Amino acid sequence: MAGTLRVGTRGSALALAQTQQIAKALGRAAGLEIELVTVTTQGDTSTANLASLGGTGVFASALREALVAGEVDVVVHSLKDLPTAPYPGLKIGAIPKRADARDVLVARDGLTLAELPAGAVVGTGSPRRIAELRAARPDLEVAPDLRGNIDTRMGKVAAGELDAVILAAAGIDRLGKADAVSERFALADWPTAPGQGALALEVRTDAASDGSRADVRRALLKALDAVDHATTHANVVAERAVLAGLEAGCAAPVATSAIVDDGMLFLTASVYALDGSRKLTANHATVLDSTSKFDLLAGADEVAQRAVDELLAAGAKELA
Repeated sequence: MAGTLRVGTRGSALALAQTQQIAKALGRAAGLEIELVTVTTQGDTSTANLASLGGTGVFASALREALVAGEVDVVVHSLKDLPTAPYPGLKIGAIPKRADARDVLVARDGLTLAELPAGAVVGTGSPRRIAELRAARPDLEVAPDLRGNIDTRMGKVAAGELDAVILAAAGIDRLGKADAVSERFALADWPTAPGQGALALEVRTDAASDGSRADVRRALLKALDAVDHATTHANVVAERAVLAGLEAGCAAPVATSAIVDDGMLFLTASVYALDGSRKLTANHATVLDSTSKFDLLAGADEVAQRAVDELLAAGAKELA
């Protein structure tokens, strides 16, 4: 089939690296040539920290606008940056297999979190990471205005401006910089943002109906099925349903971790006080009727609702 699939992406090195990998898979499955279209977002241009920007949607809105306008056929988001509220005319068409969902520490002299001396300065702009860091090591100082790409953040450690930074393992790995990692935090002790490590492929809900590019978009829909990873999809649906149920933004101090194992879906969800002084956690599991996509998603919704109900009853609104 002749045709070109236009894939929208942010222009950062990380966004391009992860989009190129997915775009190649889409092109092969669809039998189409690929054109990457870079879009500049508010999160790329602003130097403010995520909390002051509001977090929700600062990396997604411009990509979505390009998709709605028909400038691209599909956009690739880092799922943890994507708001949970539906966007008119758009839907998540696929979620590929997740990369490492953990956070990592990049520190001077290869130090672990436990080895950092009292008063060491750790950079992160994430309210969730700040809360977890303050809970784990209240004797450390936090530099909350850390922004920039991975190289910029790691460069502040190399230059001695910071003693360490906390980053997402997936980004480090996708850029081939795993050797710089001092420590990978276990999800059981340090759960991460809903959807962290996963990508979302968003398309228009009318993607097959545009007469001018109908063949390309029909091929795209088939390709989306080919790259979708059912268990990843269910896990991140459960995690994001917690965020939506708490009515918290994607920069809120909420951490989740879901996994499908031995016929069950397990979900842990935590909400933190910003200063790390309090933490509420809900642990739930559900037995899956099968590993079909329908049953996986039904299980995800059910287990997430139980976690949300427990957290709200315990006072999560006051923390998040």
